[in-house]
Amino acid sequence: MASPIELRIKNIQKNLKVTQTGIFDLETCKAFEAKRALTVTATDLDSHLKEIQKSLGFTGKEVDGNYGPATISRIEMIFDNTVPSLPAGTSMIVSKKGLDIIIESEVSSKAYYNTKYKFPIWPGGDSGVTIGIGYDLGYNSVAKITADFKNLVSAADLAILTSVAGLKAEKAKASLTPAVKAAVVSWEAALDVFYIKSMPDYAKKTKAIYPDVHLLPPDAQAALVSLIYNRGNSLDRPSPEARDEMRNIVPLVTAKDLKGIANEFRKMKRLWDPAKAAGLITRREREAVLIENATWTMPPADYIFI
Repeated sequence: MASPIELRIKNIQKNLKVTQTGIFDLETCKAFEAKRALTVTATDLDSHLKEIQKSLGFTGKEVDGNYGPATISRIEMIFDNTVPSLPAGTSMIVSKKGLDIIIESEVSSKAYYNTKYKFPIWPGGDSGVTIGIGYDLGYNSVAKITADFKNLVSAADLAILTSVAGLKAEKAKASLTPAVKAAVVSWEAALDVFYIKSMPDYAKKTKAIYPDVHLLPPDAQAALVSLIYNRGNSLDRPSPEARDEMRNIVPLVTAKDLKGIANEFRKMKRLWDPAKAAGLITRREREAVLIENATWTMPPADYIFI
C-alpha cells in the first residue's frame, strides 16, 4: 500500500504529466525544473533534489535531498495555493513552528538527542521503552516498528527494538537490559520516522476525536497534534476525570473557538506536579499560546501537510 508521501508525490507527478512512480525521481525533477524555469546542470539525482529545495527557500542543513512533508508541502503549494485545500493523502495542515514544539518538547535538540536519546530509554509511568522522537515501542506492534524503522537502523538493532514491542510500565523497565540500551537510532532516522511515518498517523488520530480540526489555522492544528502525540487520543482513559479538558475541546474545535481551546490546554496543567513534570506544564503553555495566536495569515512556506 502506498504511503501518504508516495500518494502526494504521485499527485505532483500527475500535475507535471510524468510517470506516477510515487518517488521524486530524475524525470520528475527535470519536469519541475522546467515548470519553474530552473537550470540545473548536474546529472546526479541528489544534486537535482537539493537544487530544487534551494529554489523553494530551504537553506543550510535543510537542503538535504530528503523529500519529506516539509519539502513536498512547499511543492504542493505551487500547484494549489488555496487554503485550506488538502492534497490527496493528507489529513491536516500544520505549521513548522508547531511541529518544532513537539520535537523540542520530546528531545530538546539534535545535540541533546545525540547525548541522551539516540539509545532506548524508559521514561517511567505507563510508558514502554522509547526511542527516536518520543516513539514508544510499548504502544506499537512488531509489524509497525519493522515497517517504520526497517532500513533506518541495523538489522541487529531492529531485532532488539522489536523484542520489547508491547511492553509497558514495569515490564518495559525490566526489559531495558544493557543489550537493549545499546541499540542506536540516529538523529536522521528519528526525524525520518517522525515526519514521514508518525505525523500522518497522528494527524489521523487527532481527526478521529476532533473531526473539524482541519477548520483551524495551522498553528492550532499543530498544537492539537502535539497534544495527541503526548497524551494519546482516548477521551476516557486512563480515567474520565483526567480527560475532562480533552473532551471539552471537541465542541470548541467545531466552533473554531481558539481562546476556548487554549483555555482548556491551560486547565490541563492541574494534572501534573510542577516539581516532577515542569516540562509538561511548559509544553501545554506553549501549545496554548500557539493556539490563541493562530491565524491563516502566514507564509505558505510555513505550512506542512500531514
